[in-house]
Amino acid sequence: MNLDEMWLWWAALPTQVAPSTAPESGDWIGLIAGYIKDGAAVLGLTVATVGFIWVAYIGFAKFNDARQGRAEWAEVGIFGVVGATILIFASYLLTEAAGVF
Repeated sequence: MNLDEMWLWWAALPTQVAPSTAPESGDWIGLIAGYIKDGAAVLGLTVATVGFIWVAYIGFAKFNDARQGRAEWAEVGIFGVVGATILIFASYLLTEAAGVF
């Protein structure tokens, strides 16, 4: 590949996506802060996703225990209510935290 072909290859690359805050041109601090904010939002979504998966896994395990007679069905119901409450509260907190920065 010669130099002319390399420049054409580089010219075909897509442009960089600006962060959601879209700082002014040349504002490096604003650009970095925007990327940090977007990264924090992705991290918060990851925490929420792991929480949903964890509650679902424990709920299925508790359901299986109740089916096999090792747990009461009331425990499954209580876990469902408490797990849903925790997930709703965690989602609310993560939504509020995303707007703070």
